[in-house]
Amino acid sequence: MNAVSPTATTTNDLAGWIAPGRTAVLIIDMQVDFASPDGVLGAFIDMSVVEPALAAAQALADSARAAGVPVVFVGLSTTPETDSPAWTERLRRRGGDPDVDAALCRAGQVGSEFYGPQPLPGELVVPKTRYSGFVGTDLDVRLTEMDVDTLVVAGLTTECCVDSTVRDAFDLDYHVFVAADACAAYEADIHAASLKVMELNSAILTDTAAVARAWKGAA
Repeated sequence: MNAVSPTATTTNDLAGWIAPGRTAVLIIDMQVDFASPDGVLGAFIDMSVVEPALAAAQALADSARAAGVPVVFVGLSTTPETDSPAWTERLRRRGGDPDVDAALCRAGQVGSEFYGPQPLPGELVVPKTRYSGFVGTDLDVRLTEMDVDTLVVAGLTTECCVDSTVRDAFDLDYHVFVAADACAAYEADIHAASLKVMELNSAILTDTAAVARAWKGAA
């Protein structure tokens, strides 16, 4: 996965920006259907491309927990009733079969289970039915209740649900940091381009090692 150079330049700056007490980690859509060879997309995508991001997200979660920073898991959880009419119609117009192609991360099925980093007992898990973790969910309310105004974001895929969530978070006045190495797309150029767009418009890029150093220094 091609990396984009982080823009959070110094450990001291980053430590202040993402200080425990104001920050949460969001791990987005690291689920069987999006990341496992046994998931729906694994039938035609080589999932080895996302393995480094899964490992980096696990390291990010471990660093957060050690620093007392809450880790929030956001995951797609769909039913036929919650499928977006616009999404299914778009699939149909592109020549797909909405009854088959839309059936990602069905609630209660293996495909919706988290893959890689796993939520621990007591950690917040937010199910969603759209790309953004803020659309149709109580994520904003729950973060506000936790006195969180800063997010460090990881997840899949960079250009879709990560990007959508980051944009909405910025519009809701969160300070947004993207751990670039803990995100992945299925194509390296799309990953890099999406990071560049987020950096230009709505987030500061960093990586898991820099975040870990910042939190260790703040301890």
